[in-house]
Amino acid sequence: MNLTLSFPTQRYYRIGVSTFYFIQGLSFATWASRIPDIKDVLHLSDGALGSILFALPLGQLAAMALSGFLVSRFGSRRILSIAACLYPAVLLLLGSVTTAWQLGLALLFFGICGNLSNISLNTQGVGVERLYRRSIMASFHGVWSMAGFAGGVVSTYMVAKHIPPFTHFCIIYAIAFLLMLFARKFMLPRDAHSGRKEKKKVFVKPDRYIVTLGIIAFACMICEGTMFDWSGIYFEKIVQAPKDMTRLGYVAFMFTMTAGRFTADYLVTRFGVHRILRMSGLFIITGMMFAILFPYVSTATLGFLIVGIGTSSVVPMAYSLAGRSKKMLPGVALASVSSIGFLGFLIGPPIIGFISELSNLRVSFALIALLGLGTTIMSGRIRQ
Repeated sequence: MNLTLSFPTQRYYRIGVSTFYFIQGLSFATWASRIPDIKDVLHLSDGALGSILFALPLGQLAAMALSGFLVSRFGSRRILSIAACLYPAVLLLLGSVTTAWQLGLALLFFGICGNLSNISLNTQGVGVERLYRRSIMASFHGVWSMAGFAGGVVSTYMVAKHIPPFTHFCIIYAIAFLLMLFARKFMLPRDAHSGRKEKKKVFVKPDRYIVTLGIIAFACMICEGTMFDWSGIYFEKIVQAPKDMTRLGYVAFMFTMTAGRFTADYLVTRFGVHRILRMSGLFIITGMMFAILFPYVSTATLGFLIVGIGTSSVVPMAYSLAGRSKKMLPGVALASVSSIGFLGFLIGPPIIGFISELSNLRVSFALIALLGLGTTIMSGRIRQ
């Protein structure tokens, strides 16, 4: 790839890739913010919902190796063009389900398409970051979070106006499709490679460094998954917030997560990766415990705001570091870190549901808070 491109050309690539991050974040947030409504329509218990939500990360995990291979074989541009069309389209399936098994099947496909989009998109992000020769990955994920915040706000409006999920999802799909038509003109034509491409294998065992990045991503993503899937239900059952305020915790989390990602690149440059990772885990457990110990609308909202700060920069940093691997192709390295990290999404929803059935959601959230501290614990290995 030619690294001497002019700044305007770099900017076009950055705008195009950022638009795809917005599409992905908007699509996921649209689904996550309507989970309580779909749960009520299908008359699901906490345990049943937890089991069904297992299908989404299972689809993501099942597609990990395939995504890394396809991106390395055909290039991220081609794979992202396909995945960006399919991912928001699955929302139409999710909005039209009438049984639990249909929901599980739709979530499985949603996870597969989401992973294809995730790996190809982050490979594009790594390429654009190299053109800039400085850290900008967190800003891409900031756009994803901004879309998630926007999706939560739109969902709150849709619920207040009693608009059913299917109609809501159709509107979001139309918006995503139009954005995709615009952004596909500004995609990187080729993927970046650090070192000599011919000496990097598509299938290679991850080294200790990549595994460590994966564990850090796992510790963060299990908390992210909890916020995405269960924050609304936590506000409904534990906080007992009014119906029109059950999404407040989710919106608060997405707000600080978005703001944190737009400032993370500066903070990493100023204080270093290790220090930011260490503080991230402390913010996560502090925010979670605050919401658990003081389950009121104001205090729980504040707790979720703090959790958003803690989770904001962890995954972007892990992906950025993985994309610089000297032993693996960017798409394969990203797939390896994502494979471990997305286990957090895989086990998080059922753990929350099952423990909630045996005890309550507060106990479930306390366990997730302790797991989130793994970001701080593992950060020392990155410095080593």
